Amino acid sequence: MSIPTELINRYPWLPSLKKHYSEIASRSPSMFISEVFSKDFGSDLKERLLDLFEAAFDNLEEISDYKSDRLNVYVYLLLNIFLYALDNQMITNRLANLYSKITYNELIKENNDANLYNICQDLGLKIRYYEPPINYGVNIVKDHHQKLETNFTIHFIDYLSLASNLRDEYRKLAHNSLLEGYVFIQNKRLIRLIQEYVRNKLLIKEAEDKESLKAFLKEVSDIKDFKEILEKVLNTWTERKEEFEYTFKINFESETELLTLFPPCVNEILKKTQEGQNLIHNERLFIVWFLLALEYPVEKVVDLFSTLPDFNREKTTYQVNYAKKKNYIPYKCLTLKSLNLCLAVKYKDELCLTGYGSVEPSERKKIAHPLFYTRIKKYRASRDENYKKKELAKENE
Repeated sequence: MSIPTELINRYPWLPSLKKHYSEIASRSPSMFISEVFSKDFGSDLKERLLDLFEAAFDNLEEISDYKSDRLNVYVYLLLNIFLYALDNQMITNRLANLYSKITYNELIKENNDANLYNICQDLGLKIRYYEPPINYGVNIVKDHHQKLETNFTIHFIDYLSLASNLRDEYRKLAHNSLLEGYVFIQNKRLIRLIQEYVRNKLLIKEAEDKESLKAFLKEVSDIKDFKEILEKVLNTWTERKEEFEYTFKINFESETELLTLFPPCVNEILKKTQEGQNLIHNERLFIVWFLLALEYPVEKVVDLFSTLPDFNREKTTYQVNYAKKKNYIPYKCLTLKSLNLCLAVKYKDELCLTGYGSVEPSERKKIAHPLFYTRIKKYRASRDENYKKKELAKENE
């Protein structure tokens, strides 16, 4: 089957990329990098790549000015090369998540059954298309009957293969309608499966052959634009690494006065949940990501939302498990301020307002992330506790 080049330009992860851009496949990575950055669009390419990394580091769901033109092919190929060169699983995960979400949004906005069918065909999926849509069941919610219909069915083997990493209950084969070995699937759910395929395409594992990686980096070290992008990404990562790596753990069973370790932005949301107040979307995301980052048990995070008016245990459990699997990083302080979730001034929190470190005000470091606030509080609590133990030991001598 022949797939339009224009579709490859928008979705370069398709297998037919090799057919439409066979001249690229014949080049070595270093030759490809050198040639592509020497073209007129080299600076535009550099900007798009840096925007992707910046958006991934900011934990964004999309890029507002994302373009699906021919340059998208080069962006995708270079992104794979950069992820290999960076050799960092945390960065890879974030980029794979972002890029797959961009793909999902683009396919949803496109709303084109013919293109969706062609994409599935190119992926080698056994898919059937129905026009007009076929009815396959009825959904009953509070005595309201809604007919279920779709244009697509997918063979159960392909369905299971694509959905294997998606753990939510409603995706299990037993919970879906089948006919002659084909699963009835609505457009959005089919696109969600394609999103997972794209995410897995970018999940490059850390290089086992470090010598080959070193040889590659040496080979491309003289390519100015490639080197600049790599260094900029690494420098940004080094500066912000503290936001993404939190190795300390909190014992939620035995930790005393747990709320004293949390910043006011967290305690405010916890207070609202205790009072049964509804939370806005960003508050929900933030508290889930924050508690999961501290390895708070999933079931307890779910229970936290049980007091809210719109609580649905099955749906909430799925969403919290999904967030845990994706390993999302909570909003940083700058983001919390932009979302009006920072409450440092309202609570007159000394650590938030004055920072930490030197006694000299001009030399004090500002808190950049709520998880770092908790780390400092935990360290100070442990330090004070050890000091008390030593003093008590002296008194008992």
